[in-house]
Amino acid sequence: MFELKLMGVKKYMEATLVVNNISFEAYEGDKIGIVGANGSGKSTILKLIAGIEPMNYYPGYPQTSSPGYDEGLIKMSRGVSCAYLEQMPTYPEGLKVKDVLAFEELDSIEYQMRDLEEKMQSLKDIELEKTLNKYSNLVQLYELKGGYEKEEKLSKVCTGLKFDETFLNRDFDLLSGGEKTTVVLGKLLIHNPNILLLDEPTNHLDMDSIEWLEGYLKNYKGIVIIVSHDRYFLDNVVTKIVEFEDMESISYKGNYSSFASQKEENMRIQYEHFREQQKSIKSMEQTIKDLRDWALRADNNKFFRRAANMQKKLNKMDRIDKPVFERRNMRLNLTATERSGKETIKAVDLSKSYNGRIIFKNTNLLIQYGERVGLIGQNGSGKTSFIKMLLGEETPDTGTVQFGANVMPAYLPQKITFNNEDSTVLETFRENISILEGEAREYLSKFMFYKNTVFKKVKHLSGGERIRLKLAMLLYQDINLLILDEPTNHLDIDSIETLEEALEDFEGTILFVSHDRYFINKIGGRIVAIENYSFKSYPGNYDDYKNEIDKLKTINKEEPKSKEKLKKVEPYEKKENNVKKKERVLTKIEKLENEIKEIDLAMTQNQSDYETLSKLYERKVALSDELELVMDLWFSLEE
Repeated sequence: MFELKLMGVKKYMEATLVVNNISFEAYEGDKIGIVGANGSGKSTILKLIAGIEPMNYYPGYPQTSSPGYDEGLIKMSRGVSCAYLEQMPTYPEGLKVKDVLAFEELDSIEYQMRDLEEKMQSLKDIELEKTLNKYSNLVQLYELKGGYEKEEKLSKVCTGLKFDETFLNRDFDLLSGGEKTTVVLGKLLIHNPNILLLDEPTNHLDMDSIEWLEGYLKNYKGIVIIVSHDRYFLDNVVTKIVEFEDMESISYKGNYSSFASQKEENMRIQYEHFREQQKSIKSMEQTIKDLRDWALRADNNKFFRRAANMQKKLNKMDRIDKPVFERRNMRLNLTATERSGKETIKAVDLSKSYNGRIIFKNTNLLIQYGERVGLIGQNGSGKTSFIKMLLGEETPDTGTVQFGANVMPAYLPQKITFNNEDSTVLETFRENISILEGEAREYLSKFMFYKNTVFKKVKHLSGGERIRLKLAMLLYQDINLLILDEPTNHLDIDSIETLEEALEDFEGTILFVSHDRYFINKIGGRIVAIENYSFKSYPGNYDDYKNEIDKLKTINKEEPKSKEKLKKVEPYEKKENNVKKKERVLTKIEKLENEIKEIDLAMTQNQSDYETLSKLYERKVALSDELELVMDLWFSLEE
């Protein structure tokens, strides 16, 4: 069994201390999630393990050390292979996607094998024997490195990540950043290293691909270490969480939800111990004061000595830190301005194509005031295109998509840009509004732009900082509709949770695109999925949607069997009078038809109540399916 150990790792980036004391262990089969605030050193640790970032030790370490030099140890088993998923991968120009995915080492071994095969045809005696031995060694190496399974591995990963033949032949350097990351992820999975290091692997994957990746990683035999803010993904994959906080690490057994509850319980226990210790400290301090007072009054050195002994004991006491229940984070307060009309967003007979590829076809959508709607679908299904049409940035081929009356929208795009990348955070925020500098800085502090950070140029902001600045600009306006395109990308978990709390208090309408299933569960009250070029609505959050989809899949699988069973006539049924059977079946048909009529009437009376309509429709579909089966039985009796 191979292993990986980090012991007391301390790392500087130039003169800045990034991490001070990181320690954890990983063994074959472990799936570890690393969590912590942005800038806490998570990606740095992955690069150190991968050997991309070196440890800069002081000469003579570990016997001697010096400020500004790295310390600690990263130890892994001999011969272990390690691969790192980088966020911005680069490869030489001119390569196709399939070239990047290629098995360079295996292809080289295979080339040598083919070369020897040709030579052996003309060799004899000792030379042939030597060449055969060499060939045999190459075959063993080829087999050991999984050469005979490479086509199967390639096919499995390409299917899971949806790499079709057209995509495989595209130029790698012309791909988007997200597509490049996905290709490199595929390359890592194909080559199957012993230690797999993944930095935000779900950022650019759609839900189907994320769910496939979850299943793949669960069965992965090596060590998997994941830096991610996708809590749902962490819950489904990891068995251990390592939290980076205050430049140190703490390990927790279990998935993310288990970690969150353990941490809360640990903080509660720590706070109880802190309170008890504080009581004891105050009592000792009062006793010391009283002893000194008595010593002065009675002029008795005995009391002074006792007070001094107690003071020494107090000074040596190992003080318990007071736990910080609320860390410095965004402080959002979302309030909707005056409400919009009942119909907030409306699409009627919407159709859209790009270069002959259909995106939407005669589809309709209605979002009412106060709804929280999650728009989901595979990559390229049209989620962002719909938002662009809604905002007037693109035009539908046919049909309409528009805002309702008195709608005041704010849009957070997936790719955030600013008018002048050379301007500062403060200048960018004040660009189109009249606000004093002091007030602007106070407002920006709610979004974690403190002190001199407001003078940082926007071109130097991280992805998370860009989102926070854009949010600050949007939320300063009067709005009653929030449109969010992948709002949790690049935010750390604490910031995502702050955003969730703020959105829960927002009284207006929210339309959001996200593949963060934890976020969808927290915010979504209705899911709109893009299926077969149309919008299909599902009441509830992501888990409700997933349950409904799984239920439909089960029904579709069982339906043919049910029909067959109904068509088969059991021995005891054959004995029964055929006329009585028909009467019983006809009664059932009439009953089902009457129930369906009643539902149709109820649907007409509840057209504006979406939840009731949804439930009625689900019941109608179930009854219609049952009616179809009973009708099949009727026809079989007629025959």
